[in-house]
Amino acid sequence: MEDSEKIMNTGQQSPKTAAKSKDQMLSGAAWRTGADMIGKILGVIYIIPWYAWMGRFGNEANSLFSMGYNIYALFLLISTVGIPAAIAREVSRYNTLDDPNMAYRLVRQMLGVMLVLGIVASGLMFFLAGPLSALVGGKDSADLIPVMKSLALAVLIFPSMSVIRGYFQGLNQVKAYAMSQLLEQIVRVIWMLAATFAIMKLGSHNWKNAVTQSTLAAFIGMLGSYAVLFYYLQKSGNLNKLINPGPVKSKINALEIFRSTLHTAIPFIVIGSAIQIFKIIDNSTFMNMMPWVTNYSHNELLVLMSYFSANTDKLTMVLLGVALTLGSVSDPLITEHYVQGNRRELATLVGYNFQLYVGFMLPAVIGMSLLTKPIYTIFYQIPSGLQSSLFVFAILQTFLLGLYMIVYPPLTVMDHKRLAMRIFTLTLVIKLVLQVPMILIFHTYGPLLATTVSFLVGVFLFIRKLHELTHFSIKNTVRGIQGATLLTGFMAIVVIIVEIILGFIFGKSPGRIASVFIAAFAGGAGFYTYLWFAAKLGLLEKWFGPRGLSLRRKLHI
Repeated sequence: MEDSEKIMNTGQQSPKTAAKSKDQMLSGAAWRTGADMIGKILGVIYIIPWYAWMGRFGNEANSLFSMGYNIYALFLLISTVGIPAAIAREVSRYNTLDDPNMAYRLVRQMLGVMLVLGIVASGLMFFLAGPLSALVGGKDSADLIPVMKSLALAVLIFPSMSVIRGYFQGLNQVKAYAMSQLLEQIVRVIWMLAATFAIMKLGSHNWKNAVTQSTLAAFIGMLGSYAVLFYYLQKSGNLNKLINPGPVKSKINALEIFRSTLHTAIPFIVIGSAIQIFKIIDNSTFMNMMPWVTNYSHNELLVLMSYFSANTDKLTMVLLGVALTLGSVSDPLITEHYVQGNRRELATLVGYNFQLYVGFMLPAVIGMSLLTKPIYTIFYQIPSGLQSSLFVFAILQTFLLGLYMIVYPPLTVMDHKRLAMRIFTLTLVIKLVLQVPMILIFHTYGPLLATTVSFLVGVFLFIRKLHELTHFSIKNTVRGIQGATLLTGFMAIVVIIVEIILGFIFGKSPGRIASVFIAAFAGGAGFYTYLWFAAKLGLLEKWFGPRGLSLRRKLHI
């Protein structure tokens, strides 16, 4: 009862305190957004020198790297089980209750729990490296084993590191959180490029060793992240308090929090890892099934897999990151309106979310599809017809995958986790049923076709249930989507015209530098066209409110 009263009292903030809280929130958002953006840019830009230094083995290297990372990403999801968010929530609660020592004890206990979990998860990945490599890489997959083992080291320390990040998030000290993420990416990329250059240009020229060092970079990057976190713990004076917390006013059981978090987080983890699971299915079935119907060697299959998966994933994950950001922004608001019973506001928010998603993603997807040749040339090489068509297919499919990232979270936050799990299960079953025949018939297009059909069914079922629960206006939503579609059409025309004109200047097969100019000028012209029409039609204000008006003024439209 006392806890409740304290929380209620803290909710009655003075204007000065409220303003301070708002400033903290804006500062935190700026740090997180900036660090995330720089991290994503680094995660894309490094591909250009890395792929070039791999020489004629660039495609095989990228496939080997991608296969290891798909398994690794799934292990990271499982090994953290939603604990960082739970830590942030509990730390914030105990500080609100004026019991910071309890927060210190909680973090110390959870560090022990997550250290054990990291050891278990890392051990499984390390000792099962052989079977896992055979699963995703086919029978000739011995080269993947050292890649798996190098990534197991990162799995070892990530769960405990996530506890400390959750602690800073709970204190609303987002700068420490953001800087740890940023330095992790910087150190990782530096190690990857330095090791690859040393091996491929100065040393043995063994591309498989270069890939192993590139995946080991994940562990090296996390060491850098840990150093930043400990620096901020020491600087803030919290390190000694975590080691020796004082007397507490409350009681806590770290294992009980772990169990309750696990129960709540499992649906989010399973449903949210759908794309990762599907990628693993693609790797394993393609590498194991294609030898049945073709005479391709193992290395030739790696090259083909890079065309439809590894090479495209590096770029499409940036678009999926945008979808994930949009979902994370709207989820708390959807939860708030659902709990408060504000059905009208909830319906408006869900419909608006669809419009905002289409407004962001449709022009991005169409623009990248139209600029396939220069984009592919910048990051990899001048694409063949097969590479171009597979890249366009994967880019267009990203719109559907991103839509999935938008539609499943509202059902889980509205207490329909079991239904969401059933829809996910059906989506997975459809994928598994279609996968093998699609590969045997369509070869490299098979995995993409199977994913597209299964996600179409899943997204349709999610949207239908959302409409049933919220009764969002289909008419208004479609009207908003039509506006974004029309603007995308105008943008596409401009991109095509500019690309054709630049094609006369740079020729039919422009190199990397020329492709940069083409992508920049054609993409920039298309982007400005989209913004210009959006401003003229009042869509900027509709999508972004006062910020849209401010953007319109800055563009002098």
